[in-house]
Amino acid sequence: MGWIKRNLFFTIGGIIALLLLGAAAFYDYKSWSHNSAALDRLNEIYGTLKELGDQKPSPGNAKIDNIKMAREQELEVRDWINQTGDYFKPIAPIPDSPEVTSELYAAQLRKTIDQLQHEAETASVLLPPKYGFSFEAQRSIVKFAPGSLHPLAVQLGEVKTISEILFAARVNSLDGIQRNRVSDDDTAGPQTDYNNDISVTNNLAVLTPYVITFRGFSGELAGVLGGFAASPHEFIVTGINVQPAGAVAQADASSLAGMPPAAGAGRGGLPTVLNEQLLRITLEIEIVKPLPKK
Repeated sequence: MGWIKRNLFFTIGGIIALLLLGAAAFYDYKSWSHNSAALDRLNEIYGTLKELGDQKPSPGNAKIDNIKMAREQELEVRDWINQTGDYFKPIAPIPDSPEVTSELYAAQLRKTIDQLQHEAETASVLLPPKYGFSFEAQRSIVKFAPGSLHPLAVQLGEVKTISEILFAARVNSLDGIQRNRVSDDDTAGPQTDYNNDISVTNNLAVLTPYVITFRGFSGELAGVLGGFAASPHEFIVTGINVQPAGAVAQADASSLAGMPPAAGAGRGGLPTVLNEQLLRITLEIEIVKPLPKK
């Protein structure tokens, strides 16, 4: 104790020095812990950036912001979709009514078939005898399978639109239109009225397939394709098969009013310039029906 009293200032200074050393050690430890945590976080961020940078496509870098570009391109695509609305007008169902009853559909079906048969006659387009335009299973009944009236009304409107494009092109004859089955009643119909495909729905639209078989020359084929292209409804031709119609078909087609005479040598023995054969053409098409906007 005497020594401490004699060296009081030295003792106090030593104690203060020890406290300062302890504080410095504690500060160094806290700083080291903080720096270590910061380093770990930095390595984690670097690893994430490296992972994103290695992705294909990557988000970009300081000079190229791929995320921003992707958002801008998305807006451009949506703007393009809005601008093309005039080319994707829906085909009105028949009947075009919020509530379709069996009686109403049966009446509209008979009326539409009669109308199409009259339009075919006016356009000099041959049809199979008593042709029902793929609705043979429905034309003789008045009560329809549950849940089938709306899809049948949609198909009737689409078949009418397709038929009128063929009539406008003045094809020589319509062999048939095939649609996909949408009703239990379709199991009783002739197999030639149906195709084996189904409608497909994606994020933007419903794609409904049809198969059309008709006869004509290359000019009529061009007219049909042009009619689909000019339609306000979106038709996509997914397949085409063309082959000679055969001697029997040529004989039948020659009876049509307005049929040009067969090419051949003239009186003076002039050589044949064009001898085009009647063609049997099968088109596979899809009708694109955009989904309602959310």
